[in-house]
Amino acid sequence: MQIRKAMIVGVAALLVSSTSFASSANSDAKRLNESTTVLSEMRNAPDNGIPASVWNKAQCVVVIPDMTKVGFIFGGEFGSGVMSCRRGNSWGAPVFMRLSKGSAGFQAGIKSTDLVLLVMNGQGVDKLLRNKVTLGADASVAAGPVGRTASAGTDASMTAEMLSYSRSKGLFAGVDLSGGSLSPDEDANARMYGMNVSARNIALGMAPVRMTAEARAFTSALSQGVRATTGVK
Repeated sequence: MQIRKAMIVGVAALLVSSTSFASSANSDAKRLNESTTVLSEMRNAPDNGIPASVWNKAQCVVVIPDMTKVGFIFGGEFGSGVMSCRRGNSWGAPVFMRLSKGSAGFQAGIKSTDLVLLVMNGQGVDKLLRNKVTLGADASVAAGPVGRTASAGTDASMTAEMLSYSRSKGLFAGVDLSGGSLSPDEDANARMYGMNVSARNIALGMAPVRMTAEARAFTSALSQGVRATTGVK
């Protein structure tokens, strides 16, 4: 009887674990799909899109859809998304990332922001693929220029390791990322690619991995050209 009970408990635990894993995997796929949508919309914004002259210099791109700011007096900003790095004329497999930032001062309510970070040089890439990087302290970040004819002309834009683009309620707006912590989401990466491969090796193409359809759609969106303001490519 005890053996039978133990078997029942074991099977139940396995079912719960499998269900939890499937739910998390579905959440990962959703994160990729949302990142693809945000990326495409922000790149193709008619008047305030990311300039091609800046985009073409980026070595990696981080997309965090629906970064949420919550709090009353004390609060924080939280978001999860994906990052992909260039490999010649293509883009590598996306790795999952997390961003968190505490805040203080008078505030109330909930606000959602879509965020795109362009990593502009190898030093920024190296820092970002460490266990955790603090934006503004460990790695410099500045608001990126917007508009089809804009370029990274300011001192901050030219020297920053990362350029940020944010969109709130359909409008481009500035966002203060100083003090935010950005790090690989090890659990999500393990679900997608297995336990024995690091985020660094995935991002830099040092480990062969198999991409899902959602991951391929994201890298495809990175590679696509941007529509002109007339709507014609």
